[in-house]
Amino acid sequence: MTTSFIILGALIIVALTAYATYLVIQVRKQQQRKIELKQQQAAAAKAKSDELLDNIRYIATAMLEDRCELSEGVMRIAKLFQLVGMAELVEKQYPATFAHFTVIESHPIKEQRKSLDKRERMKLDFARMRSEGELESQILEEAKQLSQFQPHSLH
Repeated sequence: MTTSFIILGALIIVALTAYATYLVIQVRKQQQRKIELKQQQAAAAKAKSDELLDNIRYIATAMLEDRCELSEGVMRIAKLFQLVGMAELVEKQYPATFAHFTVIESHPIKEQRKSLDKRERMKLDFARMRSEGELESQILEEAKQLSQFQPHSLH
């Protein structure tokens, strides 16, 4: 009788040990999957960020080559920097670009612009053209820098 209790106790201990080992292995696999998922997400975020930075360089080059209007380029570049989460970092490095963006960022486009009366459109156009006139040479100088932009150049 005592022997059967010892054998039964040993079987229970072995079964519990096996189950505990199984659970530990499952937890480790789950932790490894979390690490891999975080690495994949980080790689995807970096790829997206790199793509957006490539777009910024492309737009800056297009501005320099007169393939993109100044205001459109400024709007796109500033919005891309916002998407990348770098707008506040680069705002001081490219003050003319962001000063012009501040003037035009609230201007309506497409259908919203068409729905404005002529006087309001002219008022917005005048503000945009005045800002462009005052800042054009500085914006183009900054576009030269932006065409070669690298995030590590901020440090």
